[in-house]
Amino acid sequence: MATLKIIEPGASDYEARIQELLEVLRSGGLLASDEREPLDVPAIVGDILQQVQAGGDHAAAKLASKLDRAELSAETLRVPASAIARAHREAEPEFLALIRRVIDNIRTYQEHILHRDPEPLVRGGRKLGVRYTPIDRVGVYVPGGRALYPSTVLMTVVPAQVAGVREIVMASPPTGGRISDMALALAGELGIEEVVQLGGAVAIAALAYGTERIAAVQKIVGPGNAFVAEAKRQLFGRVGIDSVAGPSEVVVVADDSAEAGWVAADLLAQAEHNPGAAVLVTPSLALATAVAEQVDAQLATLERADVTRPSLERYSAAVVTADLGAACDLASEIAAEHLQIMTADDDACLKRIRHGGAIFVGGHTPVPLGDYCAGPSHVLPTGGTAKFFGPLSANDFLKASSLIEYDEPALAGQAADVRDFATREGLTAHAQAVAVRGAKSS
Repeated sequence: MATLKIIEPGASDYEARIQELLEVLRSGGLLASDEREPLDVPAIVGDILQQVQAGGDHAAAKLASKLDRAELSAETLRVPASAIARAHREAEPEFLALIRRVIDNIRTYQEHILHRDPEPLVRGGRKLGVRYTPIDRVGVYVPGGRALYPSTVLMTVVPAQVAGVREIVMASPPTGGRISDMALALAGELGIEEVVQLGGAVAIAALAYGTERIAAVQKIVGPGNAFVAEAKRQLFGRVGIDSVAGPSEVVVVADDSAEAGWVAADLLAQAEHNPGAAVLVTPSLALATAVAEQVDAQLATLERADVTRPSLERYSAAVVTADLGAACDLASEIAAEHLQIMTADDDACLKRIRHGGAIFVGGHTPVPLGDYCAGPSHVLPTGGTAKFFGPLSANDFLKASSLIEYDEPALAGQAADVRDFATREGLTAHAQAVAVRGAKSS
C-alpha cells in the first residue's frame, strides 16, 4: 500500500474523506499528540504568564532554569555583547557569506513592497492623507535545539529593519545551558545587540510584560511550539503578534503536464517538518498514482524518512478531482500556507485560486526557494487563515495614522453635516465642538 493516500472521485466516502482532510488542516489537528494531551497547555501557559508578570526577572530566570535545565539568574538573562561578538567572529565564513546573500534578497524585496506615504488627497481646503511609522520595539523569538532555523531569523528581523524598527530584541532558550552559537552569530551579523536567554512561554511573557532588565515590546514575531503559540494567543491585544501559527502545509495543484518525481519531492519536503501536511490536488488519477509511487521510492532514500513517513500517513493525501477547475476550487477552500501550481496553464489556475499564503508558480519554483532565499518572508498564515491573513512583511512593522487637515472655509462647508449627525446620535458636545468654531469665526 502506498504511503500517500489517494482519494478518488466515485468512492462512496469521497466527500467525507475530503471534509475530514479539511477539518484536520483547519483545526490544528496536525499538532503532535505530545503537545496536546494530557497537558492543559492554556492553563500551564496562563500560570507562566502570571508568574513572570508578577515576579519579573527573578521569576523568569527561575522558570527558565527549570524548564530549559540551565543555570540562570536575573543577572545572566541578557547575553553579553562580547559573547555575541565572539559567536559572530568564529562563525564559518561560508555560513556568513550565505546569510549575506539571503539578507540582500530579503531586503531588496521588502524595500520594494514597503508602504510609503502617498500624496495627500486635496479637495478644496481639505487635505486628507496617511502616514506610516514603524513600531518602536519588537521582540523576535528564536526556538532552540533541533528547531533552530536560521532562515526564520532572517525572515523576521530583516523585514523589521527595512520598516525602520529602532529596537529589536531576540529571545532564545539556553538549550543545553547556552544559546546556540548560530543564533548569536545571526544576531551579530544583523546588528542585534539585545539577546535574552529565555525560551517558550517564559520568553513571550517577558517580552510582552517587560521585566526589570527587559523593556516591554510592542510586537512579537517568530515561530515556536504549542506553548509559544498559546502564549502569543493569550497576550494578543497587549502586544501585536505575527500569528498563532500551526504546523506547516503545502497544496500542490498539478495536471498531467507535471513531473511526478518533482511533485513527490515537493510533498516530501513539506512532510519532513513532521508535523507537516502535503496535499496533491489533481484531475489526473494517473498523476496521483505516479506521485504516490515516487513518494515511496524517494522516501526510502531520505535521511529523515523516519519522521517524514508519519506526516505522510497521518496528514497527507492526493485528491483526484473531476477537472482542473475543481482542483483549483478545492485549493482555494484549503487556503494553504504554501500553494504550488504545476499545470499546462498556470496563469489560468492562478487567476481562479483565490487564497494562498505564498504561491509558487511553475515547475521550476519549488517551495524551498521561498523558505530560504527568494525574498518574501516564509512566515505565513496556516490552517486556512490565508483566507484573511497574508505573509509577514516589512509592512507588518508599520502602523498607519490618518492625516486630516481642514482650513476655515472647509470646516464651514461641512459643519452643518457634522452637527446634524452628532445631534442624531445624541452627542451634543460633538456638535458643539464644531459650532463653537463657527461662532468664533463669525
